[in-house]
Amino acid sequence: MIPLIDPKTEYVDLNTATPPLSEPRCLVGDIGGTHVRFGISAADGRVDRVRVLRCAEFSGPVEALHHYQQLEGLRLPRIACFGIANPVTGDDVAMTNHHWHFSVDALRRAFGLQRLLLVNDFTALALSLPLLRLDQRHVLGGGAALAGQAIGLIGPGTGLGVSGLVPVAHGYVPLQSEGGHVTLAARTRREAELLDGFRQRYDHVSAERVLSGPGLVVLHDVVRAIERQPPAALSSAEISARAIANACPYCVEALHHFCALLGTVAGDLALTIGARGGVYLGGGIIPQLGDFFVHSAFRQRFEDKGRFSAYLARVPTFVIDAPYAALSGAAAALKSPVRVGFDAVEQAQ
Repeated sequence: MIPLIDPKTEYVDLNTATPPLSEPRCLVGDIGGTHVRFGISAADGRVDRVRVLRCAEFSGPVEALHHYQQLEGLRLPRIACFGIANPVTGDDVAMTNHHWHFSVDALRRAFGLQRLLLVNDFTALALSLPLLRLDQRHVLGGGAALAGQAIGLIGPGTGLGVSGLVPVAHGYVPLQSEGGHVTLAARTRREAELLDGFRQRYDHVSAERVLSGPGLVVLHDVVRAIERQPPAALSSAEISARAIANACPYCVEALHHFCALLGTVAGDLALTIGARGGVYLGGGIIPQLGDFFVHSAFRQRFEDKGRFSAYLARVPTFVIDAPYAALSGAAAALKSPVRVGFDAVEQAQ
């Protein structure tokens, strides 16, 4: 028996406390660097009983899932898929942007699951894209998405997720990408100056080092340092809020460059995979920026590729407005015709 986080709480074996749920249903999860989300997916793709928990409040995914189970008071389905903000290369998982370190199969056995599939969180989010309703996305420039063409996906949050979908005979195959760690290039002299500030802190200035919540904090620090202003201890949310309110010129400049550089990287992604089916923007930051992002340099920089500017002008970009889309994508990953992530399966006796 594995205890709950609160040692004063009496453990209740919920696997025997309630009758089994009707199948086919599966347990789905989305493990980020800041939050973990769990839910139950039905056969029609609808996800309910969603709970959002803070990762920092739990020592690992076993404890977080026990807490979810206790909150919902249910018997878990025996099939599960979790997306995680991390490379998935085998059973042993050590998160890049969080301290959790665990075995996929040990997690499966802790809850008596028959199957636990672990995939990259943006692989899961990519699989949700064909399932989005029109009201779960809004377009930001470009032409019409072309059916049967590659689709790109990028999104800043605690890190920078990158993925996409490549068309095959009867649908799409998701990319299992770590494209957030490509080297970030400057487009302007000011950006070169800003990236030099990052190089004083990091040996490798990847896209994620800048285009993420922690990256926005450093970007704001660098802007202030260049302008010979004293540092200000602000979170990424505070920087965004002050920029949107036009209350701080250094926050405004930091968020301006954040959006512009994201446009550059998103345009690179579109060219790399030929994303004429569109490029989608996910993650936790962009949906919170509202009109600031709409009127930012993102779209102009997305198209700013010299001889291929006209090509990219026809590629639409979409902001995802579905907060739990990755959970639907996790359920879809269980049906993927190709291997994605790491599959821990109960061995026959």
